[in-house]
Amino acid sequence: MLKKLYYPNPQFIRENWIDLNGQWKFTFDDENLGEISKEFLNDDFYKMNIIVPYSYHTKNSGIGLNEDHQIVWYKKDLNLEVKKNKKYILNFGAVDYKCDIWINENHMFTHKGGHTPFNLDITNYLKEEGNSIVVKVEDRNSCRQPIGKQSWKDTNFLCWYTRTVGIWQPVWIEEVGQNYITNIKMTPDIDNASIDLDIFIGEDDNDTSLVGEIYFEDKLINKFTTMFKAQRSRLSVDVSSENPHFRLNFWTPNTPNLYDIKFKLYKNNELVDSIDSYFGMRNVESIGKKIYLNNQEFYQKLVLDQGYFKDGGLTATPEELKDDVLKIKEMGFNGVRKHQKIEDNRFMYLCDTLGLVMWAEMPSTFEYSKETNENVTRELYEFIDKHYNNPSVIIYTLLNESWGINEVYKDVRQQNFVNALVYLTKSLDSTRLVVGNDGWEHTTTDILTIHDYNSDKDTMRESYKNINEAANGSPSRTSTRRCYSKGYEYNNVPIIISEYGGVAYDTSKDDEKDATWGYGERLIGEESVLNKIKELTEVVMDIEDVCGLCYTQLSDVEQEINGLLDHNHEYKFDPKIIREILEYKHNLGFIFK
Repeated sequence: MLKKLYYPNPQFIRENWIDLNGQWKFTFDDENLGEISKEFLNDDFYKMNIIVPYSYHTKNSGIGLNEDHQIVWYKKDLNLEVKKNKKYILNFGAVDYKCDIWINENHMFTHKGGHTPFNLDITNYLKEEGNSIVVKVEDRNSCRQPIGKQSWKDTNFLCWYTRTVGIWQPVWIEEVGQNYITNIKMTPDIDNASIDLDIFIGEDDNDTSLVGEIYFEDKLINKFTTMFKAQRSRLSVDVSSENPHFRLNFWTPNTPNLYDIKFKLYKNNELVDSIDSYFGMRNVESIGKKIYLNNQEFYQKLVLDQGYFKDGGLTATPEELKDDVLKIKEMGFNGVRKHQKIEDNRFMYLCDTLGLVMWAEMPSTFEYSKETNENVTRELYEFIDKHYNNPSVIIYTLLNESWGINEVYKDVRQQNFVNALVYLTKSLDSTRLVVGNDGWEHTTTDILTIHDYNSDKDTMRESYKNINEAANGSPSRTSTRRCYSKGYEYNNVPIIISEYGGVAYDTSKDDEKDATWGYGERLIGEESVLNKIKELTEVVMDIEDVCGLCYTQLSDVEQEINGLLDHNHEYKFDPKIIREILEYKHNLGFIFK
Protein backbone atom coordinates (compact mmCIF):
# COMPACT_ATOMS: atom_id res chain seq x y z
CA MET A 1 0.00 0.00 0.00
CA LEU A 2 1.20 3.50 -0.90
CA LYS A 3 4.17 1.97 -2.70
CA LYS A 4 3.95 4.69 -5.36
CA LEU A 5 4.04 7.62 -2.92
CA TYR A 6 7.68 8.53 -3.55
CA TYR A 7 7.38 8.83 -7.33
CA PRO A 8 6.61 12.42 -8.41
CA ASN A 9 3.55 11.33 -10.42
CA PRO A 10 2.10 8.04 -9.13
CA GLN A 11 -0.35 7.99 -12.06
CA PHE A 12 2.46 7.83 -14.63
CA ILE A 13 5.40 5.77 -13.36
CA ARG A 14 8.48 4.97 -15.40
CA GLU A 15 11.21 2.73 -14.03
CA ASN A 16 14.16 4.80 -15.23
CA TRP A 17 14.07 8.29 -13.77
CA ILE A 18 16.31 10.77 -11.96
CA ASP A 19 15.18 12.87 -9.00
CA LEU A 20 16.36 16.48 -9.44
CA ASN A 21 15.05 17.74 -6.11
CA GLY A 22 17.66 18.94 -3.66
CA GLN A 23 20.37 21.57 -3.88
CA TRP A 24 20.50 23.93 -6.88
CA LYS A 25 22.53 27.10 -7.41
CA PHE A 26 20.31 30.15 -6.97
CA THR A 27 20.28 33.94 -7.16
CA PHE A 28 18.05 37.01 -7.24
CA ASP A 29 18.09 39.30 -10.28
CA ASP A 30 16.02 42.32 -9.32
CA GLU A 31 17.39 44.46 -12.18
CA ASN A 32 16.79 41.70 -14.77
CA LEU A 33 20.37 41.86 -16.00
CA GLY A 34 21.32 38.18 -16.01
CA GLU A 35 19.93 37.33 -19.43
CA ILE A 36 21.00 40.56 -21.11
CA SER A 37 24.59 40.25 -19.88
CA LYS A 38 24.69 36.45 -20.32
CA GLU A 39 25.99 36.29 -16.75
CA PHE A 40 23.57 33.46 -15.99
CA LEU A 41 25.93 31.14 -17.86
CA ASN A 42 28.63 31.64 -15.22
CA ASP A 43 28.62 29.86 -11.89
CA ASP A 44 29.73 32.99 -10.01
CA PHE A 45 26.45 34.68 -11.04
CA TYR A 46 24.66 32.45 -8.50
CA LYS A 47 25.16 33.88 -5.01
CA MET A 48 23.57 31.12 -2.92
CA ASN A 49 22.10 27.63 -2.92
CA ILE A 50 18.47 26.61 -2.57
CA ILE A 51 16.72 23.35 -1.77
CA VAL A 52 14.28 22.57 -4.59
CA PRO A 53 11.28 22.41 -4.65
CA TYR A 54 10.81 25.01 -1.90
CA SER A 55 10.23 28.72 -2.52
CA TYR A 56 13.03 30.92 -1.19
CA HIS A 57 10.55 32.41 1.30
CA THR A 58 10.40 29.16 3.27
CA LYS A 59 12.65 27.77 5.97
CA ASN A 60 12.91 24.45 4.14
CA SER A 61 14.48 26.15 1.12
CA GLY A 62 17.59 26.84 3.17
CA ILE A 63 17.14 30.59 2.52
CA GLY A 64 14.01 31.66 4.39
CA LEU A 65 13.83 35.30 3.29
CA ASN A 66 10.42 36.96 3.41
CA GLU A 67 11.40 39.50 0.76
CA ASP A 68 9.95 40.41 -2.64
CA HIS A 69 12.21 39.33 -5.49
CA GLN A 70 10.35 39.03 -8.77
CA ILE A 71 13.12 37.50 -10.89
CA VAL A 72 15.15 34.50 -9.70
CA TRP A 73 17.53 32.05 -11.37
CA TYR A 74 18.32 28.38 -10.78
CA LYS A 75 21.14 26.22 -12.09
CA LYS A 76 21.60 22.45 -11.76
CA ASP A 77 24.54 20.41 -13.04
CA LEU A 78 23.43 16.99 -14.24
CA ASN A 79 25.17 13.75 -13.49
CA LEU A 80 23.49 12.00 -16.42
CA GLU A 81 24.73 9.13 -18.56
CA VAL A 82 23.32 9.94 -21.99
CA LYS A 83 22.59 6.72 -23.87
CA LYS A 84 22.22 6.21 -27.59
CA ASN A 85 18.70 5.47 -28.87
CA LYS A 86 17.23 6.96 -25.69
CA LYS A 87 15.31 10.16 -25.09
CA TYR A 88 15.21 12.25 -21.92
CA ILE A 89 12.08 14.02 -20.68
CA LEU A 90 12.48 16.87 -18.16
CA ASN A 91 9.41 17.29 -15.89
CA PHE A 92 8.38 20.20 -13.66
CA GLY A 93 5.48 19.80 -11.23
CA ALA A 94 4.92 23.57 -10.95
CA VAL A 95 6.95 26.78 -11.33
CA ASP A 96 5.42 30.09 -10.28
CA TYR A 97 4.94 31.98 -12.57
CA LYS A 98 6.68 32.41 -15.95
CA CYS A 99 9.85 30.43 -16.57
CA ASP A 100 12.47 30.08 -19.30
CA ILE A 101 14.63 26.99 -19.52
CA TRP A 102 18.11 26.57 -20.93
CA ILE A 103 19.85 23.22 -21.47
CA ASN A 104 23.61 23.59 -21.88
CA GLU A 105 23.29 27.28 -22.77
CA ASN A 106 20.52 26.62 -25.32
CA HIS A 107 17.22 28.33 -24.66
CA MET A 108 14.63 25.59 -25.08
CA PHE A 109 11.29 26.49 -23.61
CA THR A 110 9.04 29.11 -22.07
CA HIS A 111 6.11 28.23 -19.81
CA LYS A 112 3.48 30.53 -18.28
CA GLY A 113 1.29 29.37 -15.42
CA GLY A 114 2.37 28.98 -11.81
CA HIS A 115 0.40 25.93 -10.70
CA THR A 116 0.37 23.29 -13.43
CA PRO A 117 2.86 20.65 -14.63
CA PHE A 118 4.76 20.62 -17.91
CA ASN A 119 7.54 18.61 -19.54
CA LEU A 120 9.93 18.83 -22.47
CA ASP A 121 12.14 16.51 -24.47
CA ILE A 122 15.70 17.73 -23.87
CA THR A 123 17.50 14.93 -25.74
CA ASN A 124 18.83 16.95 -28.67
CA TYR A 125 20.46 19.49 -26.36
CA LEU A 126 22.33 17.04 -24.14
CA LYS A 127 26.04 16.27 -24.32
CA GLU A 128 27.68 12.99 -23.40
CA GLU A 129 28.80 14.62 -20.13
CA GLY A 130 28.87 17.97 -18.34
CA ASN A 131 25.19 18.89 -18.74
CA SER A 132 23.34 21.66 -16.93
CA ILE A 133 19.84 23.07 -16.56
CA VAL A 134 19.19 26.79 -16.04
CA VAL A 135 15.76 28.11 -15.09
CA LYS A 136 14.82 31.78 -15.03
CA VAL A 137 11.60 32.59 -13.18
CA GLU A 138 9.59 35.80 -13.30
CA ASP A 139 6.72 36.25 -10.87
CA ARG A 140 5.24 39.77 -10.83
CA ASN A 141 2.39 38.61 -8.59
CA SER A 142 -0.02 40.48 -10.83
CA CYS A 143 -3.69 40.41 -9.89
CA ARG A 144 -4.35 39.41 -13.51
CA GLN A 145 -2.55 36.09 -13.11
CA PRO A 146 -3.87 33.19 -11.02
CA ILE A 147 -2.25 33.61 -7.59
CA GLY A 148 -4.76 31.98 -5.25
CA LYS A 149 -4.03 32.71 -1.60
CA GLN A 150 -0.75 34.57 -2.20
CA SER A 151 -0.89 38.14 -0.95
CA TRP A 152 -0.59 40.74 -3.72
CA LYS A 153 0.13 43.42 -1.13
CA ASP A 154 3.43 44.09 0.63
CA THR A 155 2.37 42.05 3.64
CA ASN A 156 -0.06 39.28 4.52
CA PHE A 157 -3.62 40.26 5.36
CA LEU A 158 -6.83 38.51 6.40
CA CYS A 159 -6.77 35.10 4.64
CA TRP A 160 -3.99 35.86 2.15
CA TYR A 161 -0.52 34.57 2.87
CA THR A 162 3.17 34.63 2.01
CA ARG A 163 4.00 34.55 -1.68
CA THR A 164 5.46 31.61 -3.57
CA VAL A 165 8.09 32.33 -6.22
CA GLY A 166 9.88 29.81 -8.40
CA ILE A 167 10.02 26.02 -8.41
CA TRP A 168 7.63 24.65 -5.79
CA GLN A 169 6.75 21.13 -6.96
CA PRO A 170 9.07 18.23 -7.90
CA VAL A 171 11.54 18.21 -10.80
CA TRP A 172 12.67 14.97 -12.45
CA ILE A 173 14.01 13.42 -15.66
CA GLU A 174 12.66 10.25 -17.28
CA GLU A 175 14.53 8.02 -19.74
CA VAL A 176 12.46 6.61 -22.61
CA GLY A 177 13.02 4.99 -26.02
CA GLN A 178 12.90 6.55 -29.47
CA ASN A 179 9.11 6.70 -29.25
CA TYR A 180 7.19 7.10 -26.01
CA ILE A 181 3.77 7.61 -24.42
CA THR A 182 2.96 11.29 -23.97
CA ASN A 183 -0.51 11.13 -22.41
CA ILE A 184 -3.16 8.67 -21.27
CA LYS A 185 -6.80 9.43 -20.50
CA MET A 186 -8.70 6.73 -18.58
CA THR A 187 -12.49 7.12 -18.32
CA PRO A 188 -14.40 4.58 -16.21
CA ASP A 189 -17.78 3.37 -17.48
CA ILE A 190 -19.35 1.54 -14.54
CA ASP A 191 -22.62 0.85 -16.36
CA ASN A 192 -20.78 -1.17 -19.02
CA ALA A 193 -18.04 -2.50 -16.69
CA SER A 194 -15.33 -1.05 -18.93
CA ILE A 195 -12.52 1.48 -18.97
CA ASP A 196 -12.26 3.79 -22.00
CA LEU A 197 -8.66 4.55 -22.96
CA ASP A 198 -7.31 7.44 -25.03
CA ILE A 199 -3.55 7.02 -25.51
CA PHE A 200 -1.11 9.40 -27.23
CA ILE A 201 2.50 8.86 -28.36
CA GLY A 202 5.26 11.26 -29.37
CA GLU A 203 5.73 10.23 -33.01
CA ASP A 204 3.49 8.95 -35.77
CA ASP A 205 4.94 5.52 -36.50
CA ASN A 206 3.26 2.55 -38.18
CA ASP A 207 5.75 0.19 -36.53
CA THR A 208 4.63 1.14 -33.00
CA SER A 209 2.11 -0.87 -31.00
CA LEU A 210 1.00 -1.03 -27.38
CA VAL A 211 0.24 -3.94 -25.07
CA GLY A 212 -1.76 -3.33 -21.89
CA GLU A 213 -2.53 -5.42 -18.83
CA ILE A 214 -5.15 -4.72 -16.14
CA TYR A 215 -4.96 -6.23 -12.65
CA PHE A 216 -7.02 -6.15 -9.50
CA GLU A 217 -5.21 -7.23 -6.34
CA ASP A 218 -2.47 -8.77 -8.52
CA LYS A 219 -4.96 -10.91 -10.48
CA LEU A 220 -4.98 -10.40 -14.26
CA ILE A 221 -8.39 -9.03 -15.33
CA ASN A 222 -7.76 -8.39 -19.02
CA LYS A 223 -5.05 -7.88 -21.62
CA PHE A 224 -5.21 -5.85 -24.82
CA THR A 225 -3.14 -4.81 -27.85
CA THR A 226 -3.65 -1.71 -29.94
CA MET A 227 -2.09 0.17 -32.85
CA PHE A 228 -1.86 3.95 -33.37
CA LYS A 229 -3.27 6.28 -35.98
CA ALA A 230 -2.00 9.88 -36.05
CA GLN A 231 -0.17 9.30 -32.73
CA ARG A 232 -3.39 8.22 -31.01
CA SER A 233 -5.23 5.07 -30.03
CA ARG A 234 -8.75 4.83 -28.56
CA LEU A 235 -10.35 1.69 -27.19
CA SER A 236 -12.65 0.32 -24.51
CA VAL A 237 -11.58 -2.61 -22.32
CA ASP A 238 -13.84 -4.92 -20.31
CA VAL A 239 -12.87 -4.95 -16.61
CA SER A 240 -15.71 -7.10 -15.27
CA SER A 241 -14.93 -9.90 -12.86
CA GLU A 242 -16.04 -13.53 -12.78
CA ASN A 243 -17.16 -13.00 -9.20
CA PRO A 244 -20.99 -12.87 -9.43
CA HIS A 245 -21.33 -10.70 -6.33
CA PHE A 246 -18.76 -8.09 -7.33
CA ARG A 247 -18.77 -7.75 -11.11
CA LEU A 248 -16.93 -4.49 -10.49
CA ASN A 249 -14.83 -3.39 -7.56
CA PHE A 250 -16.17 0.14 -7.14
CA TRP A 251 -14.11 3.06 -5.85
CA THR A 252 -15.72 4.86 -2.88
CA PRO A 253 -14.23 6.65 0.15
CA ASN A 254 -15.06 3.59 2.26
CA THR A 255 -13.82 1.09 -0.33
CA PRO A 256 -11.09 2.84 -2.35
CA ASN A 257 -10.58 -0.06 -4.76
CA LEU A 258 -8.01 0.59 -7.47
CA TYR A 259 -7.15 -1.39 -10.58
CA ASP A 260 -3.51 -1.48 -11.69
CA ILE A 261 -2.84 -0.99 -15.38
CA LYS A 262 0.44 -1.45 -17.26
CA PHE A 263 1.20 0.03 -20.68
CA LYS A 264 4.08 -1.31 -22.78
CA LEU A 265 5.01 0.44 -26.02
CA TYR A 266 6.84 -1.52 -28.72
CA LYS A 267 8.63 -0.31 -31.83
CA ASN A 268 9.55 -3.05 -34.29
CA ASN A 269 8.83 -5.54 -31.46
CA GLU A 270 11.34 -3.82 -29.17
CA LEU A 271 10.12 -2.38 -25.85
CA VAL A 272 10.69 1.40 -25.97
CA ASP A 273 8.48 2.69 -23.14
CA SER A 274 6.61 1.34 -20.15
CA ILE A 275 4.12 3.05 -17.83
CA ASP A 276 2.62 1.74 -14.58
CA SER A 277 -0.65 3.40 -13.61
CA TYR A 278 -3.99 2.77 -11.95
CA PHE A 279 -7.65 3.74 -12.16
CA GLY A 280 -10.82 3.54 -10.09
CA MET A 281 -14.26 2.47 -11.26
CA ARG A 282 -16.66 5.19 -10.16
CA ASN A 283 -18.97 7.80 -11.58
CA VAL A 284 -20.50 10.99 -10.21
CA GLU A 285 -23.64 12.77 -11.36
CA SER A 286 -26.44 14.99 -10.14
CA ILE A 287 -30.11 14.17 -10.46
CA GLY A 288 -32.43 16.88 -9.21
CA LYS A 289 -31.19 18.13 -5.85
CA LYS A 290 -29.06 15.08 -5.09
CA ILE A 291 -25.52 14.02 -5.96
CA TYR A 292 -24.87 10.36 -6.70
CA LEU A 293 -21.65 8.39 -6.48
CA ASN A 294 -21.82 5.08 -8.36
CA ASN A 295 -25.58 5.61 -8.77
CA GLN A 296 -26.16 5.91 -5.02
CA GLU A 297 -26.99 9.07 -3.08
CA PHE A 298 -23.90 10.61 -1.54
CA TYR A 299 -23.81 13.27 1.20
CA GLN A 300 -20.45 15.03 1.21
CA LYS A 301 -18.73 15.93 4.48
CA LEU A 302 -15.74 17.97 3.34
CA VAL A 303 -13.05 20.01 5.00
CA LEU A 304 -11.49 23.07 3.36
CA ASP A 305 -7.74 22.55 2.89
CA GLN A 306 -5.48 25.48 1.96
CA GLY A 307 -2.44 23.20 1.60
CA TYR A 308 0.05 25.45 3.43
CA PHE A 309 2.78 24.15 5.72
CA LYS A 310 4.68 26.08 8.38
CA ASP A 311 8.20 25.55 7.06
CA GLY A 312 7.41 24.63 3.46
CA GLY A 313 4.73 27.07 2.33
CA LEU A 314 2.79 25.45 -0.50
CA THR A 315 5.30 22.59 -0.68
CA ALA A 316 4.92 19.47 1.46
CA THR A 317 6.82 16.23 1.85
CA PRO A 318 5.04 12.97 0.96
CA GLU A 319 4.91 12.18 4.68
CA GLU A 320 3.21 15.51 5.47
CA LEU A 321 0.62 14.92 2.75
CA LYS A 322 -0.05 11.41 4.03
CA ASP A 323 -0.40 12.65 7.60
CA ASP A 324 -2.99 15.24 6.53
CA VAL A 325 -5.10 12.72 4.63
CA LEU A 326 -5.06 10.26 7.52
CA LYS A 327 -6.10 12.99 9.97
CA ILE A 328 -8.91 14.16 7.69
CA LYS A 329 -10.26 10.62 7.64
CA GLU A 330 -9.73 10.15 11.39
CA MET A 331 -11.87 13.23 12.07
CA GLY A 332 -14.72 11.69 10.08
CA PHE A 333 -14.68 13.69 6.83
CA ASN A 334 -15.28 11.81 3.60
CA GLY A 335 -13.75 14.43 1.35
CA VAL A 336 -11.60 17.52 0.98
CA ARG A 337 -12.01 20.78 -0.89
CA LYS A 338 -8.48 21.71 -1.93
CA HIS A 339 -8.78 25.48 -1.83
CA GLN A 340 -7.05 27.90 -4.22
CA LYS A 341 -4.20 25.48 -4.88
CA ILE A 342 -3.42 22.88 -7.53
CA GLU A 343 -1.86 20.18 -5.39
CA ASP A 344 1.10 17.84 -5.75
CA ASN A 345 0.21 14.65 -7.67
CA ARG A 346 0.94 12.61 -4.57
CA PHE A 347 -1.91 14.22 -2.64
CA MET A 348 -4.43 12.97 -5.21
CA TYR A 349 -2.76 9.55 -5.08
CA LEU A 350 -3.27 9.49 -1.31
CA CYS A 351 -6.94 10.45 -1.69
CA ASP A 352 -7.31 7.75 -4.35
CA THR A 353 -5.60 5.10 -2.23
CA LEU A 354 -6.82 5.94 1.28
CA GLY A 355 -10.31 7.05 0.31
CA LEU A 356 -11.35 10.72 0.17
CA VAL A 357 -13.36 12.50 -2.49
CA MET A 358 -11.72 15.71 -3.62
CA TRP A 359 -12.76 19.01 -5.14
CA ALA A 360 -10.01 20.36 -7.39
CA GLU A 361 -9.90 24.16 -7.64
CA MET A 362 -8.28 26.72 -9.90
CA PRO A 363 -6.39 29.49 -8.07
CA SER A 364 -8.07 32.86 -8.51
CA THR A 365 -7.06 36.13 -10.08
CA PHE A 366 -8.16 39.43 -8.52
CA GLU A 367 -8.77 41.73 -11.50
CA TYR A 368 -10.74 41.14 -14.68
CA SER A 369 -9.24 41.93 -18.09
CA LYS A 370 -8.41 40.30 -21.42
CA GLU A 371 -5.09 39.25 -19.90
CA THR A 372 -6.95 37.63 -16.98
CA ASN A 373 -9.06 35.68 -19.44
CA GLU A 374 -5.98 34.45 -21.30
CA ASN A 375 -4.05 33.51 -18.17
CA VAL A 376 -6.88 31.55 -16.56
CA THR A 377 -7.80 29.74 -19.77
CA ARG A 378 -4.19 28.80 -20.48
CA GLU A 379 -3.80 27.06 -17.13
CA LEU A 380 -7.24 25.48 -17.22
CA TYR A 381 -6.20 22.96 -19.89
CA GLU A 382 -3.29 21.71 -17.79
CA PHE A 383 -5.43 21.79 -14.62
CA ILE A 384 -8.02 19.44 -16.15
CA ASP A 385 -5.36 17.21 -17.66
CA LYS A 386 -3.61 16.83 -14.30
CA HIS A 387 -6.69 15.56 -12.44
CA TYR A 388 -8.40 13.58 -15.18
CA ASN A 389 -7.34 10.09 -14.10
CA ASN A 390 -7.76 10.49 -10.33
CA PRO A 391 -10.97 8.75 -9.17
CA SER A 392 -11.02 10.82 -5.96
CA VAL A 393 -11.55 14.05 -7.91
CA ILE A 394 -15.29 14.41 -8.46
CA ILE A 395 -15.82 18.19 -8.76
CA TYR A 396 -13.97 21.07 -10.43
CA THR A 397 -14.22 24.57 -8.95
CA LEU A 398 -13.21 27.24 -11.46
CA LEU A 399 -13.63 30.53 -9.55
CA ASN A 400 -14.21 31.46 -5.91
CA GLU A 401 -16.34 34.20 -4.34
CA SER A 402 -16.25 36.41 -7.45
CA TRP A 403 -12.49 36.96 -7.03
CA GLY A 404 -11.18 38.38 -10.28
CA ILE A 405 -14.76 38.91 -11.48
CA ASN A 406 -15.84 41.43 -8.87
CA GLU A 407 -18.64 42.89 -11.01
CA VAL A 408 -20.09 39.55 -12.12
CA TYR A 409 -23.47 40.25 -10.52
CA LYS A 410 -24.33 42.70 -13.31
CA ASP A 411 -21.43 42.58 -15.79
CA VAL A 412 -22.50 40.35 -18.69
CA ARG A 413 -18.90 40.00 -19.93
CA GLN A 414 -17.80 38.52 -16.63
CA GLN A 415 -20.88 36.28 -16.53
CA ASN A 416 -19.98 35.03 -20.00
CA PHE A 417 -16.41 34.40 -18.84
CA VAL A 418 -17.67 32.12 -16.05
CA ASN A 419 -19.99 30.32 -18.46
CA ALA A 420 -17.20 29.92 -21.02
CA LEU A 421 -14.93 28.34 -18.39
CA VAL A 422 -17.71 25.96 -17.31
CA TYR A 423 -18.42 24.79 -20.85
CA LEU A 424 -14.74 24.61 -21.77
CA THR A 425 -14.19 22.40 -18.74
CA LYS A 426 -17.09 20.17 -19.73
CA SER A 427 -15.68 19.90 -23.26
CA LEU A 428 -12.41 18.62 -21.78
CA ASP A 429 -13.98 16.39 -19.10
CA SER A 430 -17.67 15.47 -19.18
CA THR A 431 -17.39 12.98 -16.30
CA ARG A 432 -17.33 15.40 -13.35
CA LEU A 433 -19.52 18.12 -11.90
CA VAL A 434 -18.43 21.74 -12.32
CA VAL A 435 -18.88 24.75 -10.03
CA GLY A 436 -18.47 28.03 -11.90
CA ASN A 437 -18.13 30.63 -9.10
CA ASP A 438 -18.07 28.99 -5.70
CA GLY A 439 -20.02 30.59 -2.87
CA TRP A 440 -21.41 33.76 -4.45
CA GLU A 441 -23.17 35.14 -7.53
CA HIS A 442 -23.43 31.97 -9.59
CA THR A 443 -24.17 31.88 -13.29
CA THR A 444 -23.97 28.45 -14.96
CA THR A 445 -23.17 25.78 -12.37
CA ASP A 446 -23.88 22.11 -11.64
CA ILE A 447 -24.13 22.84 -7.91
CA LEU A 448 -25.37 25.84 -5.96
CA THR A 449 -22.60 26.36 -3.41
CA ILE A 450 -23.11 28.80 -0.53
CA HIS A 451 -20.57 30.33 1.86
CA ASP A 452 -22.07 31.17 5.23
CA TYR A 453 -19.92 32.21 8.20
CA ASN A 454 -22.83 33.15 10.41
CA SER A 455 -21.77 32.11 13.92
CA ASP A 456 -25.26 32.37 15.43
CA LYS A 457 -27.13 29.08 15.09
CA ASP A 458 -30.59 30.62 15.42
CA THR A 459 -30.30 33.28 12.74
CA MET A 460 -28.44 30.82 10.51
CA ARG A 461 -31.26 28.30 10.83
CA GLU A 462 -33.83 31.03 10.09
CA SER A 463 -31.97 31.97 6.89
CA TYR A 464 -32.74 28.60 5.33
CA LYS A 465 -36.31 28.14 6.52
CA ASN A 466 -37.45 28.35 2.90
CA ILE A 467 -34.68 26.83 0.80
CA ASN A 468 -35.98 28.15 -2.54
CA GLU A 469 -36.14 31.71 -1.23
CA ALA A 470 -32.66 31.33 0.28
CA ALA A 471 -31.27 29.99 -3.01
CA ASN A 472 -32.57 33.01 -4.92
CA GLY A 473 -31.54 35.52 -2.28
CA SER A 474 -28.70 36.26 0.15
CA PRO A 475 -28.98 33.65 2.91
CA SER A 476 -25.59 34.41 4.40
CA ARG A 477 -25.64 37.37 6.76
CA THR A 478 -21.84 37.46 6.70
CA SER A 479 -21.32 38.22 3.00
CA THR A 480 -24.73 39.67 1.94
CA ARG A 481 -23.83 38.57 -1.61
CA ARG A 482 -26.62 36.97 -3.60
CA CYS A 483 -26.45 33.31 -4.57
CA TYR A 484 -27.06 34.11 -8.26
CA SER A 485 -25.96 36.85 -10.59
CA LYS A 486 -28.57 39.09 -12.17
CA GLY A 487 -30.42 37.24 -14.91
CA TYR A 488 -29.87 33.82 -13.32
CA GLU A 489 -31.95 31.92 -10.79
CA TYR A 490 -32.02 28.67 -8.89
CA ASN A 491 -33.09 25.73 -11.08
CA ASN A 492 -33.22 22.84 -8.60
CA VAL A 493 -29.57 21.81 -8.80
CA PRO A 494 -27.95 20.25 -5.69
CA ILE A 495 -27.07 22.68 -2.87
CA ILE A 496 -23.91 22.41 -0.77
CA ILE A 497 -22.79 24.77 2.01
CA SER A 498 -19.23 24.77 0.71
CA GLU A 499 -17.82 27.06 3.43
CA TYR A 500 -19.06 27.47 6.99
CA GLY A 501 -17.69 27.46 10.53
CA GLY A 502 -14.26 29.04 10.52
CA VAL A 503 -14.29 29.11 14.31
CA ALA A 504 -11.06 30.78 15.39
CA TYR A 505 -9.03 29.19 18.17
CA ASP A 506 -5.37 29.88 18.86
CA THR A 507 -3.49 27.18 20.77
CA SER A 508 -0.09 28.85 20.47
CA LYS A 509 1.68 30.66 23.29
CA ASP A 510 2.48 33.60 21.05
CA ASP A 511 2.19 36.95 22.83
CA GLU A 512 0.98 38.55 19.59
CA LYS A 513 -2.36 36.76 19.39
CA ASP A 514 -4.07 40.03 18.57
CA ALA A 515 -2.37 39.86 15.16
CA THR A 516 -4.15 36.63 14.30
CA TRP A 517 -7.29 36.50 12.17
CA GLY A 518 -10.43 34.37 12.12
CA TYR A 519 -14.14 34.50 11.39
CA GLY A 520 -16.67 35.70 13.94
CA GLU A 521 -16.34 36.30 17.65
CA ARG A 522 -13.14 35.04 19.28
CA LEU A 523 -14.12 32.29 21.69
CA ILE A 524 -12.20 31.34 24.81
CA GLY A 525 -11.58 27.73 25.71
CA GLU A 526 -11.65 24.46 23.80
CA GLU A 527 -15.11 23.50 25.08
CA SER A 528 -16.78 26.66 23.79
CA VAL A 529 -15.13 26.24 20.39
CA LEU A 530 -16.25 22.62 20.05
CA ASN A 531 -19.78 23.55 21.10
CA LYS A 532 -19.86 26.23 18.42
CA ILE A 533 -18.61 23.82 15.75
CA LYS A 534 -21.27 21.32 16.86
CA GLU A 535 -24.10 23.89 16.79
CA LEU A 536 -23.24 25.17 13.33
CA THR A 537 -22.71 21.70 11.87
CA GLU A 538 -26.09 20.53 13.15
CA VAL A 539 -27.78 23.58 11.63
CA VAL A 540 -26.19 22.88 8.23
CA MET A 541 -27.10 19.19 8.33
CA ASP A 542 -30.69 20.07 9.20
CA ILE A 543 -31.20 22.34 6.16
CA GLU A 544 -33.71 20.75 3.84
CA ASP A 545 -32.41 19.83 0.36
CA VAL A 546 -28.76 20.54 1.20
CA CYS A 547 -26.66 17.53 0.19
CA GLY A 548 -23.26 18.37 1.62
CA LEU A 549 -21.06 20.66 3.68
CA CYS A 550 -17.49 21.88 3.85
CA TYR A 551 -16.04 23.03 7.17
CA THR A 552 -13.47 25.84 7.22
CA GLN A 553 -10.76 24.67 7.70
CA LEU A 554 -8.20 21.89 8.07
CA SER A 555 -5.26 23.78 9.58
CA ASP A 556 -4.13 27.18 10.78
CA VAL A 557 -2.22 29.11 8.12
CA GLU A 558 0.12 31.90 9.17
CA GLN A 559 -2.13 34.61 10.68
CA GLU A 560 -5.36 32.65 10.08
CA ILE A 561 -6.34 30.41 13.01
CA ASN A 562 -9.55 28.73 11.85
CA GLY A 563 -7.99 25.28 11.70
CA LEU A 564 -8.96 21.99 13.28
CA LEU A 565 -5.19 21.44 13.20
CA ASP A 566 -2.59 23.97 14.34
CA HIS A 567 0.24 25.52 12.29
CA ASN A 568 2.26 22.31 12.69
CA HIS A 569 -0.73 20.26 11.47
CA GLU A 570 -1.22 18.70 14.88
CA TYR A 571 -4.69 18.17 16.34
CA LYS A 572 -6.19 21.07 18.29
CA PHE A 573 -9.08 18.86 19.39
CA ASP A 574 -9.67 15.19 20.01
CA PRO A 575 -10.47 13.82 16.52
CA LYS A 576 -13.11 11.51 18.03
CA ILE A 577 -15.11 14.56 19.09
CA ILE A 578 -15.01 16.01 15.56
CA ARG A 579 -16.07 12.62 14.19
CA GLU A 580 -18.99 12.49 16.64
CA ILE A 581 -20.08 15.96 15.51
CA LEU A 582 -20.05 14.85 11.87
CA GLU A 583 -22.10 11.77 12.75
CA TYR A 584 -24.98 13.95 13.97
CA LYS A 585 -27.20 12.48 11.27
CA HIS A 586 -26.33 8.89 10.46
CA ASN A 587 -28.66 8.62 7.49
CA LEU A 588 -26.88 11.19 5.33
CA GLY A 589 -25.36 9.36 2.39
CA PHE A 590 -24.94 5.68 1.61
CA ILE A 591 -21.22 5.46 2.35
CA PHE A 592 -20.85 7.05 5.75
CA LYS A 593 -23.63 5.88 8.06
